[in-house]
Amino acid sequence: MSLQTVRKEQVVSEREKRFLATHTACHDRVYRYFRRRTDNATTAEDLCAEVFRITWEKTGQDASLSVMVVFGIAKNVLRNHDRSALRASSLLGALQLERDSVRDQDESRIQEALSKLGADDREVLLLTYWDGFSSVEVSDLLDTSATAVRMRLHRARKALSRLLDEETQPQGAKK
Repeated sequence: MSLQTVRKEQVVSEREKRFLATHTACHDRVYRYFRRRTDNATTAEDLCAEVFRITWEKTGQDASLSVMVVFGIAKNVLRNHDRSALRASSLLGALQLERDSVRDQDESRIQEALSKLGADDREVLLLTYWDGFSSVEVSDLLDTSATAVRMRLHRARKALSRLLDEETQPQGAKK
């Protein structure tokens, strides 16, 4: 074994000793710090692991790793986590608003198109799609045959589709 290899092993051994001493002295306190400030134990564990990953990197620099240094790292990790959570929350909120806006527009378009349909067509569509009745159940409700309901439903879907297509075409492009 060469002298250089022996020195590397001694350096690694010293680094491991510094890290293990720091870990032993701080881990439980750092975990409790995160647990009090986060929503769940999993997040606290993840943040604690990040702190000790950074601590491991710092032990290679022969840095002094007192409890206060580790808590400084923890404070920065928590701050980064909070900023990230805030950005994610803001993005989700914006996406929710966009989705609700699109849904409201779609629902109002459908409501408007339904109002332009005849009463019979509207009724068969609503009973089938909004109330979830089968053709046989709708036929019982409307006192007609299931075949007639399926034919009316087919015509009503075509009429609704045509009304929705007309609405999305520009004014000058209507046929």
